[in-house]
Amino acid sequence: MEPEVSAAPTPPVIAILGTGRMGLPMATRLCQAGLTVHAWNRKRSKAEPLAALGATVHDQAADAVRQADIVISMLENGPVVEQVLFGQGTAQAMKPGALVVDMASIKPVEARDHAARLQALGLHHVDAPVSGGTVAAEAGTLAIMVGGEAADLARALPVLQHLGSTVHVGPHGAGQLAKLANQMIVGITIGAVSEALLMCAKGGADMAKVREAIGGGFARSRILELHGQRMVERDFAPRATMTVQRKDMRNALDTAASMGFQAPITELFERLYSEAIDHGLADLDHSGLFVELARRNGMA
Repeated sequence: MEPEVSAAPTPPVIAILGTGRMGLPMATRLCQAGLTVHAWNRKRSKAEPLAALGATVHDQAADAVRQADIVISMLENGPVVEQVLFGQGTAQAMKPGALVVDMASIKPVEARDHAARLQALGLHHVDAPVSGGTVAAEAGTLAIMVGGEAADLARALPVLQHLGSTVHVGPHGAGQLAKLANQMIVGITIGAVSEALLMCAKGGADMAKVREAIGGGFARSRILELHGQRMVERDFAPRATMTVQRKDMRNALDTAASMGFQAPITELFERLYSEAIDHGLADLDHSGLFVELARRNGMA
């Protein structure tokens, strides 16, 4: 008698809400992996390119999620996530037991609130914000920080593996805490690299050569490598914008305040990004803080 061969598990049906600068390349990778994808974006035109890859594009978020086993949110901020999930009937339209993987960058308290409200509806939730920007989104090398139940993460992993590497950092909201830590380090380090390279240029050194020289020592970092090159080339086309960086710094400060934690360095850089935005730099890449510091030193 031939041994029984168990059938391969059926791949989950995916819905992705938000196909902007990050969501579109992520959804593209899921389509290219052969998954069934339903997509929604507030401006439908931003989701339309996915149709050519086999995705079904919907006019309403609630329609996009009806058949989904896993719903990925890649929306702008916490209030937008709340409005789409709970204000537009999207959560209520999900089938029982569906898993929401919120990959937007929102406040930890918002993530915990969303998790509780979804659980009350018989749904599951993990917060899974990402780092790496559009370059990593396109390459499938995002760093994914997950908060929530281990069993829910296990359900999501076959999908998340197409997007990057995943680390479970704790309960609901912990993924967002890790992302805030990431954004604090990124924003502050962009400022440090900008200031250091500008000081060298002011003193007559070749900024590109300085970047090369210190890249072999303890100052070596992904920010020096990638954003430092943008500074040298004055390439501030947006990958992650100044406004997004400020939003994350403000979320970090709000979260710190709620815990009675002092974050004076983050406070300083939130002011610097805010002043840069006030001076017309809102739509630059977040490495565009370099432009603000150059202006202050008469080097614009």
